[in-house]
Amino acid sequence: MDNRTDIRDFLASRRARITPERAGLLPGGGRRRVPGLRREEVAVLAGVSTDWYTRLEKGHIAGVSDDVLEAVARALQLDEAERTHLFNLARAAAKPARTPQRRSSKAEIQPRVQWMLDSMTGSAAFVANGRLDIVATNALGRALHSPLFAGPRRPANFARFQFLDPQAHDYYLDWESAANVTVALLRAEAGRRPHAAQLRELVGELSTVSEEFRTRWAAHDVRIHHNGAKQFRHPVVGTLDLSYCTLDLPTDDHADLRLTIYTAQPGTPSEDALKLLSSWAATTVDAVTPAADRP
Repeated sequence: MDNRTDIRDFLASRRARITPERAGLLPGGGRRRVPGLRREEVAVLAGVSTDWYTRLEKGHIAGVSDDVLEAVARALQLDEAERTHLFNLARAAAKPARTPQRRSSKAEIQPRVQWMLDSMTGSAAFVANGRLDIVATNALGRALHSPLFAGPRRPANFARFQFLDPQAHDYYLDWESAANVTVALLRAEAGRRPHAAQLRELVGELSTVSEEFRTRWAAHDVRIHHNGAKQFRHPVVGTLDLSYCTLDLPTDDHADLRLTIYTAQPGTPSEDALKLLSSWAATTVDAVTPAADRP
């Protein structure tokens, strides 16, 4: 697979957002034809020739040294996630094209991972893959995300829910921000795993049916998901203000899995709502657990 288009669009979009003033350059004379820096200005900031940077922005990135990539990242003022994405694109370009990798949509979760999840009775916890499928969860995590599990498709997938299910706009109090994060996570995953067939199928599906997804995907924003806060409007317990932390989960087969844990601040209405949701989950396990997943 040739990723030159992704490289070109990513670098051009990062260059377009930086003004000469932001880059510490004196404003040039005459009318500017680009919204941000010119290619020759990025080349000066990175310490390379204009012809070399132009070739790089056209997607010819294979074999470029790490030092040069670092210089370009500094010139374009890339953040941690964007810098990582640039290096991932370079690694993908250096590898020969091959048949897209197809993994099983149902990851094999080690029993110890499920035991760990089940031991977290006061927090909503789940494991997701890079495609944002939920592949394992504890009871409270399934209850919190019950709208995702209510649909006919399996496995539950955050991107499909957010862009294809009308319930998502009610479920997420700040749907715009949640949608932006979801697409940025998928874009970063596409840089890490450009040959993942199921990821490409998901992106193709969402791009075909959702203008909101297409617009965000074209922005080439990327994100590394570590921690933050999110608000939900749950159909059973109402509004929940929760903090989350996401951790990489080591696996025997090197699958790209992450553990996310949602908690509520002690002494808040959200903590009471989360406890109520836990009680609801304990009494309605059959309602929130698909028959195929029940013990």
